[in-house]
Amino acid sequence: MGRTSKDKRDVYYRLAKENGWRARSAFKLLQLDEEFQLFQGVTRAVDLCAAPGSWSQVLSQKIGGQGSGHVVAVDLQAMAPLPGVLQIQGDITQLSTAKEIIQHFEGCPADLVVCDGAPDVTGLHDVDEYMQAQLLLAALNIATHVLKPGGCFVAKIFRGRDVTLIYSQLRVFFSSVLCAKPRSSRNSSIEAFAVCKGYDPPAGFLPDLTKPLLDHSYGESQSPGPHPWGESVPLWNLCPRRALSPTPGGNSAPRGNSVPRGSSSPVRSWELSDLVRILSREDPESCPTGDSTQLRRF
Repeated sequence: MGRTSKDKRDVYYRLAKENGWRARSAFKLLQLDEEFQLFQGVTRAVDLCAAPGSWSQVLSQKIGGQGSGHVVAVDLQAMAPLPGVLQIQGDITQLSTAKEIIQHFEGCPADLVVCDGAPDVTGLHDVDEYMQAQLLLAALNIATHVLKPGGCFVAKIFRGRDVTLIYSQLRVFFSSVLCAKPRSSRNSSIEAFAVCKGYDPPAGFLPDLTKPLLDHSYGESQSPGPHPWGESVPLWNLCPRRALSPTPGGNSAPRGNSVPRGSSSPVRSWELSDLVRILSREDPESCPTGDSTQLRRF
């Protein structure tokens, strides 16, 4: 798709062209690093949903240029090679991708995982927010496989009425969760970035990529009761189990259906708004109403 005249008037679009960045989004990561010192002490970094590669370019210069640094870029699409960046053409929802990342790091976990991926927007804010949340949770899920304790995770997030659930899940795994909007992010955009530091999963937590996120059919198949942390627990299942069951006399049915790959029958998929509503009612402290994470602009 060709660039519009609005793109060409954008200062960061012009700066990206002048400085050889593949996209203006490179400045978002650079500014996030200026504000939060993301690259300090980092020698192994992973860029998820990397194409066209502007964030990988930044990581290559900031980390790969140190000699001992290693950068792995993951995307379903192939992209042009970058110096100091090892590319994996794979699906971030597959366990094989996580294993390949660790293999390239010679068995060592990553210090930093970033994800600037976003779905094709529809213009329907509820749909776009939901799809972006699914992508972020998939990135978080793979981060739990490859990130070292104390590591950092940065991902794009769409701010909306149901974003509180995402913050709640991120706080389960990180000691610090901030919502940031760098100046290179357009004011008209609902995008921001979740900056999560201090990776510290619950004791006994075992990450699992074999279960789909927010899959209502899987929730019904499990026995009631608290999760034994000694067993593998899907990320979305950190929510109270009764949040995945309709309330008596209530209209908590999802507004759409999803068909998992390889399945011929639709499986009901719960909206984030349903989970936020039930979580906030059952445990206000774990999922407070409203956007409890203040947006930090810089």
